[in-house]
Amino acid sequence: MSTRTRIVDTALTLFNQQGYGVVTTAMLASACGIAEGNLWYHFKTRRALLDAIGERFATAIEMRLTMRPGSDPLVDYAAMLEAVMAEFRAFRFIYRDQQAYGEGAAPVRENAPRWLEMTFVQTETYLAALVDAGLLDWPRERLRDLAINATIILRYGLEHYRELGEPIEAGAGAVRRTLKRHLTLFEHRLDPAAAERLHIAIDAMEAEALAA
Repeated sequence: MSTRTRIVDTALTLFNQQGYGVVTTAMLASACGIAEGNLWYHFKTRRALLDAIGERFATAIEMRLTMRPGSDPLVDYAAMLEAVMAEFRAFRFIYRDQQAYGEGAAPVRENAPRWLEMTFVQTETYLAALVDAGLLDWPRERLRDLAINATIILRYGLEHYRELGEPIEAGAGAVRRTLKRHLTLFEHRLDPAAAERLHIAIDAMEAEALAA
């Protein structure tokens, strides 16, 4: 592993654990086992380091956006939620600490509107598959609205909990609560067995993530 990669890995871990605004370059260099000068050799500014993390974030989102429902829309929707949960966990500070780093990394700032729109489309596609399978009773002309509202809850869930002062650190269950909260929008119109399966799937994702 190159020193540059190790710096990015360590920074991502520390930012997720402690917050972008808390971690100093001295703390980061110490955690990497290198001198601060070596850190600055690889990243001239904190913004450059943030951009490197943003590039990883962009790769993860672009991969998730390629996902589409297949033969089992319920299992496929759960798989999409699992990918979203992995995104939240791997890049927790990006979803949680936006106020601490201003406009954010350039790859995030430049692509965020497109990602958001594509996520609306992706979510609507999965919800439409549930309707087609007879698992979700929802008018087709309102699926777009449902997809937008579900995305808003998923996208800003961690920041919302942070503003409320609720625990959002790893292991606090904030990601699971966010996923379950988005279900409240439409689980009353889901087939009861399907709704239960989604809740079970989310709980299983949380258990697997904590055991990893």
